[in-house]
Amino acid sequence: MRHAVVCLAICLATTLAARAADPIPPKAHPDSKGWENLIAPDLSNTVHPKGVWSFDHGVLTATEDQCIWTKKEYENFVLDLEFKNAPGTNSGVIVYCSDAQNWIPNSIEIQIADDFAERWAKSPKTWQCAAIFGRLAPTKSAVKKPGQWNRMTITCRGPMIYVLLNGQPVTEMDMRKWTDAKKNPDGSEIPPWLSKPAAGLPTKGRIGLQGKHAGAPIYFRNLKIKSIE
Repeated sequence: MRHAVVCLAICLATTLAARAADPIPPKAHPDSKGWENLIAPDLSNTVHPKGVWSFDHGVLTATEDQCIWTKKEYENFVLDLEFKNAPGTNSGVIVYCSDAQNWIPNSIEIQIADDFAERWAKSPKTWQCAAIFGRLAPTKSAVKKPGQWNRMTITCRGPMIYVLLNGQPVTEMDMRKWTDAKKNPDGSEIPPWLSKPAAGLPTKGRIGLQGKHAGAPIYFRNLKIKSIE
């Protein structure tokens, strides 16, 4: 009995220590060394269009506007990555995808964009970098100019999604507040192609990356993921 109590106390202490080490929302980018690779160097843990996505010296990019998807479904995780925009880049990280063939209404997209490009600078704030695309604008634009590497940490825990960009917490979403498919909680319009309320979407699914959208490439590296409680 005493042994069981001691083991329980050790397990509880370990759990509390882990939670303390990974505060939610996150305060800083994590030390992701040793975490699982989101995408294997040979792409073997993904579903992807042939000949579109590839790694070159550790940098992942695409030649067409087609997504790459994890084979595995994730829930409750921290995803840490770096990305580099080209002039005019419009891409994204897709989480909680329940239908990769029809992903736009069946997932949540964390936007990646070149906010310095006139086309995207004049777009709705919910289309700018680190936004929850079409639904929630970031509190500020923290993306670097094209050609520079950015770091993004995305924490997904049930309906809560947090985005840290270049050391700054910029986006926090509670999906439960998005009960309307046409209007955001602040009254702004949701793009019609996002035809399902976020509140009704699953909080488990595949993770995807959007390819060469709108004619501009996107580059990723150091894509690491860890499950959390």
